[in-house]
Amino acid sequence: MATLTKKRKAAIAKFDASKAYSVTEATKVVKDITSTKFDSSVDLAIRLGVDPRKANQMVRGTVTLPHGTGKTLRVLALVTPDKEAEAKAAGADYVGLDEYIEKIKGGWTDVDVIITMPSVMGKVGALGRVLGPRGLMPNPKTGTVTMDVGKAVTDSKGGKIDFKVDKAGIIHAGVGKASFDASKLEENALELLNTVVKLKPSSAKGTYIKSVTLSSTMSPGITIDTKSFN
Repeated sequence: MATLTKKRKAAIAKFDASKAYSVTEATKVVKDITSTKFDSSVDLAIRLGVDPRKANQMVRGTVTLPHGTGKTLRVLALVTPDKEAEAKAAGADYVGLDEYIEKIKGGWTDVDVIITMPSVMGKVGALGRVLGPRGLMPNPKTGTVTMDVGKAVTDSKGGKIDFKVDKAGIIHAGVGKASFDASKLEENALELLNTVVKLKPSSAKGTYIKSVTLSSTMSPGITIDTKSFN
């Protein structure tokens, strides 16, 4: 069995691993036990009582975190020339169409979000093999295929994240950085949790939210009491 590092032992000693904390308490604990040299991401893992293999139990959505993610996202707008100025004004990092489609075909995926328009989805759809596995494929459901390009760019830059349940029935999503105030982490976490609660599929039976864990990069997971927000 791997031996625990001094930092890990010190972190574990600061909280009760057998206890379920409220969201308010958990955000304070995660800040207290995080001691990395870099600004760690703070993540939620939400285990759902759904079968993601069934289409009617797939939980996916978007949420705009009130205090952003703490990350600076690189946004590519694949748009026709008449939409380029709108995308640039909204803060897109890369704007264009055919030249970027060629770059992506060559393996370039140095962006976090891709926004496009319905009229060019025919061209963008051909990039599925490159973009799909990286989670970069634009999708009307997540607001990244739209005529309102400016708003989509602003939303992505401003803390909008999309999430979906994985094969194991878990949603993993970042809710900020360890440098955030505990109150901001709490508000971001609650925004995501309440959004997931609202998305409960009518076909899901039994307990919907089975467990919730909050952790930062390298920290132990802190169990959140599901009654504290449900």
